[in-house]
Amino acid sequence: MSGVNLNLSANPTLTYILAGVLIAAVIAVIAWSYAQNKRRQSRRLQQRFGPEYEHTVNEFGDRAKAEAELAAREKRVERLNVTQLTPADAARFAQAWNALQARFVDDPKAAVAQADRLVHELMTKRGYPMGDFERRAADISVDYPEVVANYRAARAVALRDERGQASTEELRKAVVHYRALFQELLEVSPSARPAVRPKQVSVSP
Repeated sequence: MSGVNLNLSANPTLTYILAGVLIAAVIAVIAWSYAQNKRRQSRRLQQRFGPEYEHTVNEFGDRAKAEAELAAREKRVERLNVTQLTPADAARFAQAWNALQARFVDDPKAAVAQADRLVHELMTKRGYPMGDFERRAADISVDYPEVVANYRAARAVALRDERGQASTEELRKAVVHYRALFQELLEVSPSARPAVRPKQVSVSP
């Protein structure tokens, strides 16, 4: 009977070809699975970090490195003992904020400096470690990605003010930026909200 001889032991070349095809197929499946996982990871990080995702990509200049940084932030913050505030603590912080805001008209520079200190104190109370500013911003970005840009903007104005280069309008905007993060950090446990809330900044330059 004529036909193709499939006796692999008698056809070593065919054996090598089939083995090569099998290995190539396995590699292709592994590569496809890896690519799919990377795409899912990218989508997840984009959804979680929002504008902070693009900020980090621009900062690192490389999407893979940026995503590795964001994933590392998540793991680091997961290990922290971040807690919510008691209603009494939340009310105390809100009252302190309203007091500093009332000082803005008379002393905008002091109000901005106090806003920075108050955010710092609130982060400490919540359980965030107080390393350098960039580390604080990175930690905050995991839980509050929508307002970490406000924190950076406020800090930039505060540094300009230390050099005597910030205008009153810039100082007003800094207080607004600090307030955006401050309100997010003012989470209360249990679910009851504080009796006192930070007031809107409406100071004219």
